[in-house]
Amino acid sequence: MPTRAAENGGVGGAAKLVAEHASSIAKLELELAGLELKKKAVSLGLGVGLGVGAAIFGLFMLGFGLATVAAALATTLSTWLALLIVTGILAFLSGVLGILALGRIRTGAPPVPEQAIREAKLTSEALKS
Repeated sequence: MPTRAAENGGVGGAAKLVAEHASSIAKLELELAGLELKKKAVSLGLGVGLGVGAAIFGLFMLGFGLATVAAALATTLSTWLALLIVTGILAFLSGVLGILALGRIRTGAPPVPEQAIREAKLTSEALKS
């Protein structure tokens, strides 16, 4: 919608209006890029945290697995069976956290604002036309 200044100013007023709109669009695209990068960084951080959790449970699984072997050699069936059950639970938790971590890391990588880049290309193509 042209303003009175653009109508009265002719080409100069219209050019000023276009420049103001282009500036506003550029600011919005920068804001979009920032929001998109923040979202991807949060996803990467969560994925790394879940991966660390999976590694910790994997370490516990190894410890309980070795304790199970030792208990199986030294004691009766009930003790090592209990240790084996705990090892199985830790293995399950480690697997679930590992799968969740991979999903989050894939969601956040690479940390490139794809939507903002697409919008910037469309805007530049529209301005050229």
